[in-house]
Amino acid sequence: MTQENVELSLLRGAVIPTALTGVIAMGLSAFIAGTPGFLGALLAQFIVVIFFTITILVSRISRNLDPISTMGLALFSYTTKLLFVGVFLWLLTTYTDRESINRTSFGVTAILLTLSWLGGEIASYTKLRIHLPLPGASSSNSGNESEGEK
Repeated sequence: MTQENVELSLLRGAVIPTALTGVIAMGLSAFIAGTPGFLGALLAQFIVVIFFTITILVSRISRNLDPISTMGLALFSYTTKLLFVGVFLWLLTTYTDRESINRTSFGVTAILLTLSWLGGEIASYTKLRIHLPLPGASSSNSGNESEGEK
């Protein structure tokens, strides 16, 4: 399986349960809190999907980089995403009324969608047949020396 297929499989495995969870959450939020609940859940779906899709895109970009560069890119990506989510939440609380977007619907939906995305991605990953290179056997048998060789 090529690396591109792995990433598409992970994306598909995560998006499907997240979309289902989002539709259910938007329906329940609309039923419980009306239009503000629906808007809160819809906004949460948008933010969570964008956040995690960027992670898969960074994985795709860094597939041929050395481990140090990959780690640096992953940390930069994560820090940048957290910064943007923080700014987004600040803008949301500063410039919107509580009556226009239900914050409880937003928060609960964001948590459920995050769990759904991660669960779908993990389930998708466990179905992949990726062979990881294992370190070779140690050339020294320090623990298996006989008494006569010491």
